[in-house]
Amino acid sequence: MQLTAAYSYLTILQEESVPVHSYCLSFLQIILQNLEHRDIGVSNAWLETLLAVIDVLPKETLRHEILNPLVSKAQLSQTLQSRLTSCKILGKLASKFEAHIVKRDILPLVESLCQDVEYEVRSCMCRQLEFIAQGIGAELTKAAILPELIELARDEGSSVRLAAFETLVNLLSMFDHDDRSQIVLPMVKSFCEKSFKADESVLTSLSLHLGKLCHGLQGLFTQEQHMWFLEFYKKLCRLGLHQENGHNDNQMENMELEKKYATVRKHCAYNFPAMAVFVAAKNFHIDLYATFFCLCHDPDVPIRYTIALGFCEVCKLLGSNVYLIHKELITLLQDDSLEVVDALLDHLPETLELMTSGGDNSGLDNKLMIVPDLVPALTSAEQRVANSLKWRSHEKLLQKFSCLPHIISSDQIYYRFLHRMFTIILTNNVLPVQKAASRTLCIFLRYNRKQEQRHEIIQKLVEQLGQGKSYWNRLRFLDTCEYIMEFFSKSFFCKYFYLSVLELTGDPVANVRMKVCHMLPKLKSSLKMPADKHLLQQMELCVRKLLCQEKDKDVLSVVKRTVMELDRMDMPMDAYQKRFFEKDLLDQEKEREEHLLLEMEQIEKEKQQSESRSSNEKNYERKRRDSKTGSALPKSLPTVISGSSGTQTVSRESKKSKLIRSQSFSSQAIHPKHGSLEKGTNKSNSVIGVGKNVLLPFVEDSLKVRTGSASSSMTFSTITGSSRVPGNTGDQKTNGSKEAQSRKLSLKNRKSKS
Repeated sequence: MQLTAAYSYLTILQEESVPVHSYCLSFLQIILQNLEHRDIGVSNAWLETLLAVIDVLPKETLRHEILNPLVSKAQLSQTLQSRLTSCKILGKLASKFEAHIVKRDILPLVESLCQDVEYEVRSCMCRQLEFIAQGIGAELTKAAILPELIELARDEGSSVRLAAFETLVNLLSMFDHDDRSQIVLPMVKSFCEKSFKADESVLTSLSLHLGKLCHGLQGLFTQEQHMWFLEFYKKLCRLGLHQENGHNDNQMENMELEKKYATVRKHCAYNFPAMAVFVAAKNFHIDLYATFFCLCHDPDVPIRYTIALGFCEVCKLLGSNVYLIHKELITLLQDDSLEVVDALLDHLPETLELMTSGGDNSGLDNKLMIVPDLVPALTSAEQRVANSLKWRSHEKLLQKFSCLPHIISSDQIYYRFLHRMFTIILTNNVLPVQKAASRTLCIFLRYNRKQEQRHEIIQKLVEQLGQGKSYWNRLRFLDTCEYIMEFFSKSFFCKYFYLSVLELTGDPVANVRMKVCHMLPKLKSSLKMPADKHLLQQMELCVRKLLCQEKDKDVLSVVKRTVMELDRMDMPMDAYQKRFFEKDLLDQEKEREEHLLLEMEQIEKEKQQSESRSSNEKNYERKRRDSKTGSALPKSLPTVISGSSGTQTVSRESKKSKLIRSQSFSSQAIHPKHGSLEKGTNKSNSVIGVGKNVLLPFVEDSLKVRTGSASSSMTFSTITGSSRVPGNTGDQKTNGSKEAQSRKLSLKNRKSKS
C-alpha cells in the first residue's frame, strides 16, 4: 500500500492532475512524514517522489518545508537512514538556490556529512558533490568541493575512494589547467596503481570511467604518463585471460572473480573509442591494434558484443587507416554468436561505407582489399541468421543489405545476393522477413546496370510471384509492386507491372482481390494523361467487373469505397500542374536516373566492343606482319654478300626495319580506339601508318636485300635513298623485272646456239 501510494503521488505530479499549490497543501506533508518509514524500500519510494516534487516547488516552499527541517535531520544523532536521505535531498536542493544561499545554508551540512563516522554516509555525500558543484559554479567548487574530494580520495573505505574518483572524473571540466595537472592527475594515477595492486573491488568502476578520464585529461600527460595510462588500459583488457596481477590457478577458478574480470574487459571494450582518440589514429597500429584484436577474439560473448557496438565509431576515428581493422570486421560478421552479428547491424551501412572509402586516396585500395572477404562473410552471416529463430535479426540484416549497391558492384549483387532475396520471398514463412527481402530486392533492381539482368528479374517477379500458384506469393508480388512505385518512376512501373497488377483483380482468392482494390488509387496516380489513357481504360474495365461480378461482401465493400476515392482523384497531366509539381519533379528525377543507367550501360557496351575490335585488329595485323617478315627472311638468308660494306648494309637495314616496326606497334598500342578509323583511311592513303601500310617497310627491306644480292653494281647510298622515298619502291620493282627478263633472253639464246 505504501509503495502504491508513493507511485500514485508521483503520477499525479507528473501528469499535472492538480495545481502545484494544491499538491503542496494536500500531499507534501504526507510525503515528508513517510521518509522516516522503517522499511528501506518504502522510504526510498517516498524519497523518489520527493526528489521529483522538488523540481516544481517554489523556492519559499523549499526553504520552509524542506531545507529548514533538514538541518536537524542531518545531525549525527539521527539514524543512518535519515542521514542518507539528507545527503540526496541536499544534492537536489543545491541547484534550486543561488550560490550565496548554498554557501551559507547547504555547504556546512555537506562538510558535516562528508566527515560522518559511517562510510555509507561519506560515500553517499561524495556522490552528491557533483550536483552541488554544478549549482555553485567553478570558483566556489575549487575553494570548497575540491578539498573535500582530495580528503575523501584518501579515505580508508574503498567505496568512499571509488566515489571520490568517479566524482573527480565527472567534474574534470570544472577544474582549470593547473588543478587538473597538479592535483587531479597525480591523485588519479595513484588511485589506479593502488586499485590494481591491492584493491580489486574497485576495478570494475575504474575500468568504466577510464576512457572518460583519459579524454578529460588529454593534453596534460607527459610522454611517460601517457604510456603509463595506455599500458594500464592494456592490462585491464587482458585481465582474466592470462595470469595477471599475480593470481594462481586456484584463484582464477573462482567464478565470481572470473565474472568480475569479464566485466572489466567489457568496460574496456566500451571505452575503446575513447582510447583510440587518446593514442591518435597514426599510432593506432603500434599502440592499440593488438588490444583491439584481443577484444574482437575475446572468449566471452559480452565483450565481443560491446566491441561490435562501437566498431563504427572506431572506423570513424581511424579515417584513412581504417583498412587496419577490416579483418576484425570480417571476424565479427562470422562470429558464432548472433548477438555479436546483431550488434554490428545498426551501423553496418555506415561501417561498410567507411571501410570501402576511408581516406581520399585509399578508397579504391580499401575496396579491393575488403570486398573479396566481405561478400562471403555477409552471405554466411545471412545464412546463419536465417537458420536461427531470431527473425527480427534476419529482418534487420536484410534491410541493411540495401546499402550494398554503394559498396560492391552490380554483378556481385546479382550473382551473390539477388537470387537469395528471391528464395527468401518464396520460401520464408515470416512476413516481416519477406517484406524486407522484397524491399531490398527492389533496391538491387533499382541500381542494376545491365538491362538483360533487369529484364530477367522483372520476368521472374511477374512469373514466379505475380502468376505464382500460391496466393501468398501473389500477395508478396503486390507488396513488391508497392516498393517498385516507391523507388522507380511512374513510367517504369506502368511499362512492366501495371497490367500484371490489374490481372489480379480476377484472382480466385478474396484476400488478393481486396489488396488490389486497396492499391487502385496508387495505380491511378501513377498514370499520366493523355499518354496512359489506355491503361486508365483497362483499370476502369476491371473496376466495373468487380462491381458487377464480385460475390465476397468484404471485397465488394472495399471496391465501393475505392470507387468513391477514385472519383475524387485528379489525374496528373503531362503538362505542368502546380498541385503535382513536387511529385512530378521527384518522378522526373527518378526517370532521369533510369535513363542515365541505360546510357551508361550502352557506353560500357560500346567501350567493350571497341576494345575487343581493336584487340582483334592488333592480333590480325601482328599475324600479317609475322607472315610477311617470315616470307621475306628465308629468301634473304641464303644470299652471300662479299665484303664488309655488304655486311654493314644488311645490319643497318635490319636495324631500320626493327625501329620502324617498333614505332608502328607503339602507335597502335597507344591509340587502340582509333584502329578502325585508321584502317578505313589507310585504304585510300599510301602513307605508312597503322593498318595495311605497316607492312611496307618490311617489303622494302626484303626488296633491298634481293637487289643487293642480285646486282653488285648498286651502292649503299642508292639503297638508303630508295628506302627514304616511297616512290622508289615501284622503280626498284620495274628494274628488277627488266633485269630478270634480259637474263631469261640470254639463257634462251645460249640454248638455241648449243
